[in-house]
Amino acid sequence: MSAILTASRLRGASLVLLATAMAGCGTIKGWFNDTKKENIEPPTPLAENFTPSISVQKVWGERVGKGAEKTGASARPAYADGKLFAASTTGAVEAYDAATGKTLWSKHLGGRRGFLIHRGPNSVRWGGGPSVDGDLVVVGTLEGTVQAFNAGDGAERWNTQLTSEVISAPAIGGGMVYVRTNDGHIVGLDRGDGTRKWVYDRATVPLLSLRGNSAPVFADGVVYAGEDNGKVIALRASDGVVLWEQVLSPGEGRTEIDRLQDVDGEIAVADNVVYAVGYKGQTQALSAQTGRPVWTHELGAYAGLALSASQVYLTDADANVYALDLRSGSSQWKQDALKYRWLGEPAVQGDAVVVGDLEGWVHWLSINDGKLLARERISKAPIKSAPVVVGDMVYVETIYGDIAAYRVGGSSK
Repeated sequence: MSAILTASRLRGASLVLLATAMAGCGTIKGWFNDTKKENIEPPTPLAENFTPSISVQKVWGERVGKGAEKTGASARPAYADGKLFAASTTGAVEAYDAATGKTLWSKHLGGRRGFLIHRGPNSVRWGGGPSVDGDLVVVGTLEGTVQAFNAGDGAERWNTQLTSEVISAPAIGGGMVYVRTNDGHIVGLDRGDGTRKWVYDRATVPLLSLRGNSAPVFADGVVYAGEDNGKVIALRASDGVVLWEQVLSPGEGRTEIDRLQDVDGEIAVADNVVYAVGYKGQTQALSAQTGRPVWTHELGAYAGLALSASQVYLTDADANVYALDLRSGSSQWKQDALKYRWLGEPAVQGDAVVVGDLEGWVHWLSINDGKLLARERISKAPIKSAPVVVGDMVYVETIYGDIAAYRVGGSSK
């Protein structure tokens, strides 16, 4: 049983089906609830005699509220101009000095109570984001509101109500803000005042899908996003017109669980190629202009992928880490030392792949052969989202809002 179902979306008719599936499959301790079932493969133990081959130093640590908790929302900070921004479902939006961790400003807005577990007095439950561009910070909520702040002092600028909860980070570019809502819509908002400019609402959302959304990506006047129906779409950023769509996960099988086909992880765009992976589907490189496959690799994943100059990195449903050739999709290496540790989304930092696991460990792997280079532990809480890499610094957040900043140096030998 994959860890993915432990974060499934509870939506309408899917609730009963999901409850039945979970009763038969069990869940992962610390990720969905606090019960570890016997029929779940235990995480591969970490080597006790491990000696790091690169130097990793913890620079500072902080905590933003209670993070995303078990909502399935993205819990990833955003960096810009020497500041790190983070948000929590318990109501906090905060800006830190990225070098020291000092709090520069903090906002805690009131709001209505919602469907999910509520903590705190009428807190706004931030779920999607934050995202930052220049002087603008944008965060979405589990109530479907999108709020904009001044990056410098946290002053409120505008807010817009959408049709469904926002659990992934918005994209900002071309004078617009692009938001993915949990009902499958993608909305283009004016950057200056939040006015709704266009809505893409043609996506078909299956009755049962994974708890998570692909964050939209803006590049060269186009918005790219993954959908719960297994497709990657490209929309013209100015008006939301569909330019192309491509199926990554066909959704085949005898049961609803077999047919899960979401594209929920990070999508990457580089050199006019779009890289994406679907759950129980394929990893593909697609032409940014036409959507036609440049190459296809028969490997699915629930988390997203990361790129270096020559390779694509991703983790499969069993938490094996893979490197594929960027231009051909051919396998370069596989690392299984972290199997069943239910890894989050990867990132690339220099010559290393950085990824967190369900027990709060951050791992650095060599991009050349997958060798484990170093590891550090933030807390015992799971790490779901991709680390944020800025030069020799990497910022990592757990689902409960623990944030750690690490500086990576040269060889530790």
